[in-house]
Amino acid sequence: MSGADRGEAVDTVSGAGAPVAPAPRPVNEPVHDLTRIAVLGAGSWGTAFAKVLADAGRHVTLWARREEVAQAINARHRNPDYLSGIELPHTLTATSDPRAALEGADAVVFAVPSQSLRENLERWRDLLPPGVTLVSLAKGVELGSLRRMSEVIAEVARVPADHVAVVSGPNLAGEIAHEEPTATVIACADHGRAVALQTASATGYFRSYTNTDVIGAELGGAGKNVIALAVGIAAGMGLGDNSRASLITRGLAEMSRLGVALGASPLTLAGLAGLGDLVATCSSPLSRNRTFGEHLGQGASLAEAEKANNGQVAEGVKSCVSICELAGRHGVELPIVDAVRRVCHEGMSTSALAKDLISRAPKPE
Repeated sequence: MSGADRGEAVDTVSGAGAPVAPAPRPVNEPVHDLTRIAVLGAGSWGTAFAKVLADAGRHVTLWARREEVAQAINARHRNPDYLSGIELPHTLTATSDPRAALEGADAVVFAVPSQSLRENLERWRDLLPPGVTLVSLAKGVELGSLRRMSEVIAEVARVPADHVAVVSGPNLAGEIAHEEPTATVIACADHGRAVALQTASATGYFRSYTNTDVIGAELGGAGKNVIALAVGIAAGMGLGDNSRASLITRGLAEMSRLGVALGASPLTLAGLAGLGDLVATCSSPLSRNRTFGEHLGQGASLAEAEKANNGQVAEGVKSCVSICELAGRHGVELPIVDAVRRVCHEGMSTSALAKDLISRAPKPE
């Protein structure tokens, strides 16, 4: 029986189990209603999720780094930098003052890139209302510490692990902003907090499922970005559906191996937070990681791919390094993730990547 099955928290760096309290609450236990929610980060996903919460009847304050963005949202109900064609609910307000955004919040959602989460949270920590549910939308493994985003939040905010929830699934921000139906996973060790967030985000187009397997949900979200880079590279090289399907399927096997080694349930990786997110990210032209990989597959350098991607580096470019290091510490082999790392950071050609993967020693599936 794994540490997760015993109700223990698993340290993903050392693999050691540590008791946690309280245990997940029963499904039917009443939960506190989340009325006021702060969303910190006005990028595509932060803006889309803020819209979901406002459409669900919550009082939402969206924090934007730049004052002019906050003013545009308040005056014109549009984010001029992200999802600019979407009219935002008039009940959604914005501010560039984190103190104003956090005042009176029942839950706080972090929607900043994974590698900048720690730096931002260190500035916000003393402003967080006590006892609130903290929610991560970021998908990645932190460079250096090799911590998942929920672990970074618990450490920096100095809160118990079961105060932190994660949202992960096939959630392309543009489609959600257009109110196209989608489903997601809200994972939290405290099931009651997950249920409260599930209720707070329920709309006619956004459906969430709860889970207590935070490890599986987060590793699925982090790993799929790297696999999407590989699929994008294959597409950029002109390879067909067989190659892409092979990468998706074997990529899922890699994510599952790592997840299980760290205490996750393989069922989580086979669900929305694993397979669902993987398929969406690997298949859609809206996926930043997929399109970034396509540029690499067409022969672009990292700098050229970043320029073609509107100056944005795909999360998988950084996460492939930390995920490989995390897997190495636990003796897990990740050939696709490692090949992407070598292309992005060691100058390996994309043609060599394909040859390297296909010529590996035969083995049972």
